[in-house]
Amino acid sequence: MRVALLTYSTKPRGGVVHTVELAEALARAGADVTVWSLARGGDEGFYRAIDPAVTVRLVPFPAREDESVGDRILRSIALMRSAFDPGDADVVHAQDCITANAVGRCVRTIHHLEEFTTPELAACHERAVVEPHARICVSRAVADEVRAGWGLSPTVIPNGVDHARFAAARGDEWRTRLGRYVLAVGGIEPRKGSIDLLEAHAVLRERCPDVGLVFAGGETLFDYRGYRAEFDTRLAELAGRPEAGRSTGDEGPAPRVLGTVDHDVLPSLVAGASAFAFLSTKEGFGLAAMEALAASVPVVVRDLPVFREVFGDAVRYGGDAEGTAAALEDALTSDDRAAAGRALAARTSWDDAAAAHLAFYASLAHR
Repeated sequence: MRVALLTYSTKPRGGVVHTVELAEALARAGADVTVWSLARGGDEGFYRAIDPAVTVRLVPFPAREDESVGDRILRSIALMRSAFDPGDADVVHAQDCITANAVGRCVRTIHHLEEFTTPELAACHERAVVEPHARICVSRAVADEVRAGWGLSPTVIPNGVDHARFAAARGDEWRTRLGRYVLAVGGIEPRKGSIDLLEAHAVLRERCPDVGLVFAGGETLFDYRGYRAEFDTRLAELAGRPEAGRSTGDEGPAPRVLGTVDHDVLPSLVAGASAFAFLSTKEGFGLAAMEALAASVPVVVRDLPVFREVFGDAVRYGGDAEGTAAALEDALTSDDRAAAGRALAARTSWDDAAAAHLAFYASLAHR
């Protein structure tokens, strides 16, 4: 079976990681897989090397100064549409709204639903839900949102996780460098609840003054400069001085922002954490949190239906700053859920996800 997987970026965002891991698992299962992506800003490859069994096709996407988010998305769609040839695939599978708009009728994985106020972007989002001839969601919670909003019934195929990579990681070097720390992985943006985590950590420092907060994350497609400015202002206030990431003395370590962390380094950074915080306001699965469980790190997530579905009792749940701080404090002092977290991550397999995808693709041929 010839499968074309399409994604909007080569950077390690959740949907891109999903695409790469699924492609390799499909290839292991015997599929002929090609991954198509836009290569933004001169990228010559993905965030990590791809198994040679997977063919990679990159579409150059040169940067333009002062281009609006809407124009950048519309240009992304146009460039992918002009480059992609669907005739070389039995299954065309888009992983995001940009590539779904570029290729039209396809299989579409809806990782989570966005809310756009710009008419052009709202129309793109709508087409990417309605026009595909088949849909997959990585959780029942998102599938239920699609059903409630559009009367459609996506098939649910959960993500996998690279369990062995994180289970084998050691974080001694990071603990030596940073001391005890709570880690968050993801962009500084509203959907990730970045400022909410700053506030929760401020409360936590009153109870656990030796525990720092570390943010690691990469690119985002959208323009969150206003939110980032608010984040940086609050970060500087909590640091007690204009230079973000500096210690405040008796108040304990200030929050740090590391930016993008190399793929090979990320597992040790995760394994070195005393707790992992994942306060997204909207998610499809929570892959970064599952990676932390694989590394035997206790996890605190926002109390959302999708996280109750995916993680059950393997994680702790927070809400406001006080509730999240209390959950983090408990995570720092008790390992009562460590075994459940490791077991959950160990049985969350990309090979199982690939087998489910191949069965789904085969079912389409019989319709």
